[in-house]
Amino acid sequence: MKLVVQRVKKSNLKIKNKLYSSINAGMVILIGISKNDNYEMAKELANKIIKLRIFNDDKGKMNKNIMEIKGEVLVISQFTLYADTNKGNRPSFINAAKPELAISLYNRFIDELQKLISSKVRTGKFGADMMIELINDGPVTIILEK
Repeated sequence: MKLVVQRVKKSNLKIKNKLYSSINAGMVILIGISKNDNYEMAKELANKIIKLRIFNDDKGKMNKNIMEIKGEVLVISQFTLYADTNKGNRPSFINAAKPELAISLYNRFIDELQKLISSKVRTGKFGADMMIELINDGPVTIILEK
């Protein structure tokens, strides 16, 4: 399981040119799921996300987590995080999980995160063609992999 976590001032996600989800200050999480991932990984990464200190304190030091700033979270599935470009120029997605497993783990990650955070976890729509706008704060972008 691979996560790309971006600290944002705000973000919105559109499907077919219609607003589907939006958040204010917090984090956008792109989640890629591999064929070798499992439920325990989803739970561990949700716990890691909630404790990740990537928000500034009063002194400008990254010392606060999402709960401390009362931030919001937008989780978006992105199988392309498991692109393999070692051969040729066209990416292979052989390491990405099949939809049945990926949907299940995507939902488990969201459920585990929702148990831990006070604000509602916003999402994209699995498998949809989505347009995402965000204002990256910092910029701060962190990659987590399990």
